[in-house]
Amino acid sequence: MGLLLFSAPIILTYYFSFFGIIILKKFWGGLFLVGNRLEKEKSPYLLQHANNPVDWYPWSGEAFDEAKRRNCPIFLSVGYSTCHWCHVMERESFEDEEVAAILNHNFVSIKVDREERPDIDHVYMSVCQAMTGQGGWPLTILMTPEKKPFYAGTYFPKHERWGRTGLIDILILISEKWRQDPDMLLKMADKVSDSIFAKETVDQVGKLDDEILSGAFHQARELFDQEYGGFGTAPKFPAPHNLAFLLGYWKRRGEGEALKMVTQTLDSMYRGGIYDHVGFGFSRYATDKNWLTPHFEKMLYDNALLALIYIEGFQATGRPLYARVAKEIFTYVLRDMASPAGGFYTAEDADSEGEEGRFYVWTPAEVKNVLGDQDGEIYCRLFDITAPGNFEGRNIPNLIAGAPFNDAGELTPETGETADHIGSLRERLFQARKKRVPPYKDDKVLTAWNGLMVAALAKGAAVLGEDVYQQEAERAVEFIFQKMRRTDGRLLARYRDGESAYPAYLDDYAFLSWGLLELYGATFDVAYLERARELTREMIDLFWDEEGGGFFFYGRDAEKLIFRPKEIYDGALPSGNSVALQNLLRLALLTGDQSFADLAERQVKTFTGNILEHPWGGTHFLAGVELMLGPARRIVVAGEAGKADTMAMLKAVQQTYLPHAVVIFNPAGEAGRQVERVDPSLSDQLGVDGRATAYICQDFACREPVTDYQQFVKILQQ
Repeated sequence: MGLLLFSAPIILTYYFSFFGIIILKKFWGGLFLVGNRLEKEKSPYLLQHANNPVDWYPWSGEAFDEAKRRNCPIFLSVGYSTCHWCHVMERESFEDEEVAAILNHNFVSIKVDREERPDIDHVYMSVCQAMTGQGGWPLTILMTPEKKPFYAGTYFPKHERWGRTGLIDILILISEKWRQDPDMLLKMADKVSDSIFAKETVDQVGKLDDEILSGAFHQARELFDQEYGGFGTAPKFPAPHNLAFLLGYWKRRGEGEALKMVTQTLDSMYRGGIYDHVGFGFSRYATDKNWLTPHFEKMLYDNALLALIYIEGFQATGRPLYARVAKEIFTYVLRDMASPAGGFYTAEDADSEGEEGRFYVWTPAEVKNVLGDQDGEIYCRLFDITAPGNFEGRNIPNLIAGAPFNDAGELTPETGETADHIGSLRERLFQARKKRVPPYKDDKVLTAWNGLMVAALAKGAAVLGEDVYQQEAERAVEFIFQKMRRTDGRLLARYRDGESAYPAYLDDYAFLSWGLLELYGATFDVAYLERARELTREMIDLFWDEEGGGFFFYGRDAEKLIFRPKEIYDGALPSGNSVALQNLLRLALLTGDQSFADLAERQVKTFTGNILEHPWGGTHFLAGVELMLGPARRIVVAGEAGKADTMAMLKAVQQTYLPHAVVIFNPAGEAGRQVERVDPSLSDQLGVDGRATAYICQDFACREPVTDYQQFVKILQQ
């Protein structure tokens, strides 16, 4: 328990009694400071609660031992530092003395940062979804000292409101029931735990083939919003992996409707208020169907995945707008989310000055105060800044009304303003906005989310030709390998304030391996391919289920929870199993190691039942299935490093949309010997007559070696 802090010797003391507990409270001059067990934590989210009157524990043996000693239930609250409704619940309840008194007397209260401990979040979010049919954060769980849950929910107001039961009512009811009939709650907890464990058991009935891929496409077509793009109604999440699946589906089958769904969604998201038209980057999701009103927090993973899909959209369509959006995302990330020490921060809050979105919204007067009347009028007209406002009396800049673009994706207003002029207006507004109180930034570094950003930056370097993207991706990788591993080499999940902690989860291994594979595709430095291979082997050792197949979420050397989940649902993020599947298949093609392909095939069989039940919920996994079903290409470019003809071939494969292919560079000389150590078969695939030569193989057969550049490009586009 932390110490009470005072700024003067004159202290007023009084006593407050509730349910028989006496709480000592000390004040001076209206200042009330209380420390609890969260004071020494590194998590920004836990530190936000360190001065609550609630006697919070971090997730620890101490907390569960105390609950057993006192024979009382656990109150578990899971959230993250940039979560709007987590802030609301804290202000209403966890900073409230009445609620704190009830919790402190009747429960042991535990606070968990879901981004540091996604294993705990996965387990108890499964409980919440099973018990209530929905989930979200803050996640609220009541459970036994043995970690078995018997009550679940998300946000609760202090008192009943909007049809939601009040937290105080729930706490009083549960505490009374625990005293009067604890056996009933214990039996309920056993039933809940048993049912969740049974639900997690995978069903291997069925077969994944072209029919299920078509089924996912037809589901997408039914859910697609023909007017605004995206899928379903409000709220709308970007879910870029859904678009990536459709783009790959179009490429393989020539299905124009799949491409239309992708391009319309990419266009609509960019035009909407979910995109920050002043400072760049995307917010987490839109609260409405037309993408106007975002939930203003910005997450690293969203921006990584969105950069990837805009780059792939550019590869597939050649539309410069998509390249520009990707570059703007990177501008935001490198400017605002890059740690000076290396790696990328986690998120920026939705709130500033106690209001959601305040940092991002404008009135016409504010715009004109910065730009002047004439330019201000132009900007307001283009970006929907009006006196009535489009968000609580103020305005979210957006282009939903349909301002025209030229072929380069630049605004071309009918009044004749140039793209450069509009860009200068944006820059002036951005500089003015910098003077506002910024949203809170969660400055921890997460291995998994950094892996996604490495993948995006590497892809950007390869396709967009920006060297700085490669440099920043490489810098992040080196930071992770130097700062986020134990002395025995075990990867860790979180770094903050000089401390790395928590054995890395499946997502950390899978996402970082994805980043390394993309970095190999950008640099053709075989060291990145070797790192991806070794990291994947370590992942198999730590997470693979020898009995049931598939990958568990947390490793065999980690803390044991009430069950060990396997995640397959591709939600806001693709699941670790989905990313691992694609990594295994790509590594098999890149290295010739059939054991990776064998494991991938078993993984697909393991999750067949889950995917058949809801194909659209597993699009990233299905993209891996499509790669496995084939035909998948293996393209080897052999030639002298740095020579013009070699570089031309490599650049061609980098800039062509090839979702069902892998590319290997086999350089001449000693560098080629290093690549051959990864795949000995490359010793037979060398340059012909001193010229750059391409070897293109699929379905266990290879074409004749190609040395003509134009012929090579024509084959790539088939």
